Amino acid sequence: MSTFEQLKTEAQRIADVKYAAAVLNWDMEINMPANGVEARSRQLATLSGIAFEMGTSEKFSNLLQAAKDDASLDALQKRNVELLWSDFQKAKKFSQEFVEEMSMTVSQTFAAWEHAKKANDFSLYAPQLEKMIALKRKQAEIIGYEKHPYDALLDDYEPGMTAAVLDEYFNTVRSGLKPLLEKIKAQPQVDNSCLHQHFDRQQQWDYSIAILKQMGYDFGAGRQDISTHPFTTNFAATDVRVTTRINENDMTDCLFSAIHEGGHALYEQGLLTGNYGLPLGEAASLSVHESQSRLWENNVGRALPFWKYNFEIAQKTFPAQFSAISQHTLYKAINRVEPSFIRTQADELTYHFHIMIRFDIEKALMEGTLNVTDLKNYWNEQYQKYLGITPADDATGILQDVHWSHGLLGYFPTYSLGSAYAAQYYRQAEQDIPGLNDLIAKGDNAPLLTWLREKIHVHGRFYNSQDLCEKVTGEKLNFNHFLKYAEDKYSGIYGF
Repeated sequence: MSTFEQLKTEAQRIADVKYAAAVLNWDMEINMPANGVEARSRQLATLSGIAFEMGTSEKFSNLLQAAKDDASLDALQKRNVELLWSDFQKAKKFSQEFVEEMSMTVSQTFAAWEHAKKANDFSLYAPQLEKMIALKRKQAEIIGYEKHPYDALLDDYEPGMTAAVLDEYFNTVRSGLKPLLEKIKAQPQVDNSCLHQHFDRQQQWDYSIAILKQMGYDFGAGRQDISTHPFTTNFAATDVRVTTRINENDMTDCLFSAIHEGGHALYEQGLLTGNYGLPLGEAASLSVHESQSRLWENNVGRALPFWKYNFEIAQKTFPAQFSAISQHTLYKAINRVEPSFIRTQADELTYHFHIMIRFDIEKALMEGTLNVTDLKNYWNEQYQKYLGITPADDATGILQDVHWSHGLLGYFPTYSLGSAYAAQYYRQAEQDIPGLNDLIAKGDNAPLLTWLREKIHVHGRFYNSQDLCEKVTGEKLNFNHFLKYAEDKYSGIYGF
């Protein structure tokens, strides 16, 4: 067996343990009874410790070194080794005790968040969240950073990204979106009352399944379930699971959660199975991952071509609600621009401000200028400042997101970056695929999925976000593509 094959075998064994833990995490959010938290937290901590021990062992180190010295490796093998070596050097900075402590804290903090969310009471979550923030600060110190502790966390999700670069990015977002939002605000508001009726749970579920199949999601390699906060999880390219949620008074919650998570899942299902356990079998970054979900949700699912095909299906599924309205009425309704409290339900323009607020909060928490005890009030103040609204309760405010309970600080900025990448990728797809929008208007999404598979999915982590974008579109991330897309779309919807 070659040096690379030996390394690959060991890397896959480590992945097996990590994905076994991921299965337990999925079960904890979908099926586990409430009293199982303590035992499940222990089980996850044990598996995390085992995976860490394997991934930082002398055996793995020796295999990596041998592969690094092997001149016979091809370009793909060399890139896998480079990335594995980088991950190894980072992991070696942590102790097994810290890894197990983080795993235990994540399980406990998630349970505290879920309890607080149901009780609509941030105070039930705050003490455990304080422990998580303290642990994340410790993590940043262990990793090390040059200018800001937040930079150390960003690197987990968006390699090379810094707080300073994000400050500049969000300044561009603010200056670019503000004039467009002012134009929209000056026009008569779109009527979306057709969306706020009673929609049967089973009908919504069946419709979301049909749309996932239309997108190309392979149910032979996945499934959909219900969760408090929609998410996607994967254990291999052949087992990628999504969740949605159902609001019987708004069918878009279930529908667009399914489309969004379906976009994530298509990326995971498109990774090469031969790279299981290796960096080239993983997504390029969280912003690229988010570009896939936002592309399907917004550039496809909220676009007119999609509804030219799906409007009649929607009418047949929900005849009492939609039989008396037009296709254009529904299209305009699902694209209504209006400040709102819930990030996952926000329109695609004000959505960026939801992310900016979270970025500002995370950065302040990491530098110690904002305490968890002041978090709720600060959150409400920022929503009033940027969106002109103040949450009436904790569930629609500070408790709406699950991310911090999982220790995912540094994750949120990738949502905004992903939307910008999505617009740029879709613009390129329109140029590369003749009649793309006409195909989608006929219910044929296969050419787009094939394009995404060939241009993005198959590369795994071979390229970083910016290099991948440049390879696909000919330039690095350019927010002007999103602005052009938004201006064209919303001038038609709002008539300016």
